[in-house]
Formats: sequence, C-alpha cells, structure tokens
Amino acid sequence: MGTGSIVGSIDVAQVTLYVFWIFFAGLIWYIRKEDRREGYPLENDVTGEYNKDPWLFLAQPKTFVLPHGNGTVSYPDYSRDTRPIPGERLLPRYPGSPMRPTGDPMKLGIGPGSWAERPDRPDQWHDGKPKIVPLRVAEGFDIAEGDKDPRGMRIFGCDKALAGTVAEVWVDRMEQMIRYLEVDLGTTASEGEGASARRVLVPMTFCVYKKARGAETVVYVHAITSEQFAGVPALASMEQITLLEEEKVTAYFGAGQLYATPERAEPLL
Repeated sequence: MGTGSIVGSIDVAQVTLYVFWIFFAGLIWYIRKEDRREGYPLENDVTGEYNKDPWLFLAQPKTFVLPHGNGTVSYPDYSRDTRPIPGERLLPRYPGSPMRPTGDPMKLGIGPGSWAERPDRPDQWHDGKPKIVPLRVAEGFDIAEGDKDPRGMRIFGCDKALAGTVAEVWVDRMEQMIRYLEVDLGTTASEGEGASARRVLVPMTFCVYKKARGAETVVYVHAITSEQFAGVPALASMEQITLLEEEKVTAYFGAGQLYATPERAEPLL
C-alpha cells in the first residue's frame, strides 16, 4: 500500500499487544483507586492541607455490611482524624520530621504508642461471641498438655523487678492461641484494707519465659518497667476486650519500647 496507509503495517499480534497495554494500564488505575479507600486523600502533616477532590485516583464510596448486626460502613468517607497531636516537631517546616512528646509519652498515643480509633466492641467469631476471652469464660479451652502454663508465674519488668503474678490466660478462640496474660498487681498499703487487687492485660507477644534462681520459670517483659504495669489501660469488663481496648493496651507496651526509660529515646552512639 502507498504512503499514508494506516493499516498496511498493522497485524493481529500488534493490535493484541496494544489492547493488552490499554487493559493493563486500566487495571493498574483501577487497583490504585481501590486500595485508597481508607487513609486517603493524604494530607500534609505540617499544614494539614489535602486534596479535597482527588477525582482521578480515589474510588466512589462503597458500602460494606458488617456481620453480626454491626451495621454498615462506607469508604472512602473523607473523615479526618481530628485528634490533636500531643507532640512538637523538631523541624517544624519539614513534613515527616521527628516529633518530641509534650507530656507522658507512655499515655499520649504518639510514635510507637499511637493507636487507631477502632470500634469499641469485641472482635467476634462465627457465632457472634467475643473471640478473645479469659480461660474462665472459654468453655472447652485449656492449656495443651506439655505446654507451659503461665498461670501462677511471677512476671517481671525490664528493670528486673517484680510486677505481679499471672492470674489468668486470655485466648483467641478462633486462632486457638494465647493473646494476653492477665496479671494480678496486688494491692498497696495506700489502697486500704479490703481493697481488691488490680489486674491488667499484657500482650503475649511482649512476654518471654526465663529461668530464674532455683530453676523457677518466670515471665519477663522487656517493654516496660515493673512500676509502669500500673499504668496499663484498664478494661471496661474483665470478661472480654474490645477492639479499641486492644489498640490502647498494645500501644502502651509499644510506647515502652522507646519511652519506658529515658535512655531508650537517646542515640546509641
């Protein structure tokens, strides 16, 4: 065919290749839209500004029906986290610069101790009952024969001082594993006679078994000191734990990895 032909050098294989390129580009665009349903549009962490109409890369809201009668949610919902940040930037003009806590970092919810505002209801398994409960509530569950039973073991903080005694084990009935240790901190003289012992939960992922003197097995927690056990966020009920309470309890121990002692926040060299 002569000069100017628009089909003379095009065959089926070439057309197929172009169609694939167009399809693949559209697939990437679609996937990038769908993975931005939560946490988008991004905002400048210095000025707080964000693109309020990101029409190209943000999907239209989709409604999800939650199980067990927990209603519905729609994402993206364009809601912003309006909680004040309890810290000050070391380099105020630069996004992503480090922040210095402006209070007790163990309780501020900043840095490694930050937490998300999850629903204040228990995580549920297939029958709607709470997944994570103490063994005293979990019928048919017990420590497997041959495994260590931490109940009755003494528990120590990173200062190697006694914090309390493990009173109970909390299990995930769906995953069939230990999630938390319930620790009895005892009572102090200032609480008065007859005061009930306070109990807190310690995530099992922050616990290790160690051998003490006399071949006694104890639980060691590197994240916090023995005194800081008293500051672990309390639960509304000692028969179950909500998703929000899980966030706060775990965040407290996460904060301890950096803020439990002054030297942890300092450089190594």
